[in-house]
Amino acid sequence: MKKIILLLTFFLAVKGLSAQRTITDRNIINQQERMVFKSWDPAKFTPTPGFLGLNPEYWLTWALHPNYPKTDLRPLSPFGPQTQRISLVLAMGQTDNAYKRHSDTLAQTAAIRAAGHLGALSPADPLWQLYYSAQLSELINGSPRSALDGLDAQLGGFLVSSGLYSWYTQERESLLERLEIIRNADMERGSRIMGYHRLLSEYRKLKATWQQRKSAASKQVSLSGLSERMHGKSSGIRLKGRSDIEIADEILAHSKL
Repeated sequence: MKKIILLLTFFLAVKGLSAQRTITDRNIINQQERMVFKSWDPAKFTPTPGFLGLNPEYWLTWALHPNYPKTDLRPLSPFGPQTQRISLVLAMGQTDNAYKRHSDTLAQTAAIRAAGHLGALSPADPLWQLYYSAQLSELINGSPRSALDGLDAQLGGFLVSSGLYSWYTQERESLLERLEIIRNADMERGSRIMGYHRLLSEYRKLKATWQQRKSAASKQVSLSGLSERMHGKSSGIRLKGRSDIEIADEILAHSKL
């Protein structure tokens, strides 16, 4: 009895192993390969139509799916879902890059405009560097005492005593204060440049007025000195016992000295 049971057990084990054999159908393998990586060729589908399309296996297999051999179902086919997905990802990536470039451009434009408004960055303005800094350097770096350079003591003393020098220094300091406000305040670049232009025009007018007043003061000092000399000379002329002609001749002689 034991031998019979062992034989039956061995027989069943052999039957189980034979039942687990791998089924290798070439048609199934070809179909699986074509679904993934192989080129989609309708002529390679099996079973084939045969002579004059009379193969019954072909009709039993593809009768209900006549378009299947002609439809490329590979995910990576030219129009497959995976190819479309990759194309969509690339297109979205290009769109993201375009948005990024656009946002970077906006950021750079905003930074440039902000830099143009900041007073701390006004010395770096190209127009200031190339033109206005040189034109206004005398106002910024010069001294009010330089307005009296080259003048004699009498003319300089007259300008100080008459209040002309005080007027010039006050006007000059006012222009310098306004220039510092324009350079340090936060404002639009165009407004800052127009401020430079107005200040430069006013400074040139101030210098021209100062030159005119120095010339007028010089003439006034010269006339005052001549009047004093004439008065001193005429005071020594003897008038008693002389005719008018003699007195006039003596005055003319003194004026020629």
